[in-house]
Amino acid sequence: MKMAVVCANGKAGKRIVKEAVERGLDVTAIVRGENRSAAKKALVKDLFDLTNADLKGFDVVVDAFGAWTSETLPLHSASLKHLCDILSGTDTRLLVVGGAGSLYVNPEHSAQVMDGPDFPEVFKPLATNMGKALDELRGRDDVKWTYISPAGDFQAEGERTGKYIQAGEELTLNGRGESIISYADYAIAMVDEAMSGNHIRQRISVVRA
Repeated sequence: MKMAVVCANGKAGKRIVKEAVERGLDVTAIVRGENRSAAKKALVKDLFDLTNADLKGFDVVVDAFGAWTSETLPLHSASLKHLCDILSGTDTRLLVVGGAGSLYVNPEHSAQVMDGPDFPEVFKPLATNMGKALDELRGRDDVKWTYISPAGDFQAEGERTGKYIQAGEELTLNGRGESIISYADYAIAMVDEAMSGNHIRQRISVVRA
């Protein structure tokens, strides 16, 4: 399997590349500067400069883009639209590193995590922009996308337990009542989905087992 990881130098991107390489996948890191991931192949190019020719031949493209400042938060929508546009009508699957704020907290799917009174105000702009990008992604029936939301507590330096629970659109707690997952375990789930392709045009979520 040939996989490209966009923004492979980021915290999530690096772990996804590492997991994929260790499983023997043919991985290309797409980065803006020096490749600092475990991938042996690299394409040095800005996400917004990528063309359909750049991504041709890959079975899976992982979008690990992240923006954190108020000025750049709208790029979540713009970057995802650009990747969708250049993958439109192809068999290449697009797997997106998503957010937890847009997960639903009721069966009717009328309330989201970010709507809750305890959701930190500082994270609301990020969650809102990522949720908007997901809403726009749902309208793309021309792309084989999968959006993977982490648990609420997404730990960059958390341990790799090798176990996770796969869930759907609703915030799911593990047997200890936790909504938590490490980047390393999230990477396992991402590569599992890349290899199986079981959730085309769906959003799924993962939590530590």
